[in-house]
Amino acid sequence: MSPPGLPEVPEVPETPDLPEVPDAAEAIDPDVDLHVPAQRAETAGRHKWSVLAAISAGGVAGTLARYAATVLWPAAEGSFPWAIFWVNVLGCALIGVLMVLVSEGGRTAHPLVRPFLGVGVLGGFTTFSTYALDFSDLLAREEADTALGYASGTLAGALGAVWLAASVARWAVTRRAVTR
Repeated sequence: MSPPGLPEVPEVPETPDLPEVPDAAEAIDPDVDLHVPAQRAETAGRHKWSVLAAISAGGVAGTLARYAATVLWPAAEGSFPWAIFWVNVLGCALIGVLMVLVSEGGRTAHPLVRPFLGVGVLGGFTTFSTYALDFSDLLAREEADTALGYASGTLAGALGAVWLAASVARWAVTRRAVTR
């Protein structure tokens, strides 16, 4: 009860207890909303270190692969950055296939497959920052047509690639299940 003349202060409800940390055999999703207690628990305790290690190792591999693509297919100054365009489109296609294979149709994978391949390798391989920098550089060179083509082409290509690759993967998985 508040003193006379002061407004009532509502009681603060108790916060629910966090659920138990999942068993190591359960799936761990590193793309969690840390504001949701149940999701925050997925990477709590000792599990966070294996997830972090998997993402880090995958990130190194993916980033090196992206760098290799830019070295093998460099873009001339002011030209369309084809290497980064295709890296982003290919990476999105691969994430579409990966997500079908590890999370749909009741299939399960080792808990670290998605963090390693999805977040690490493909997260390191694809790049929004280089895409944005290339776009900005093209605009700074007054190559507005090329910049807008790159921006819209990458967006359409990446979204189309993830949709098409996931659709083809679903079809292939379904066809394989029917022929068994």
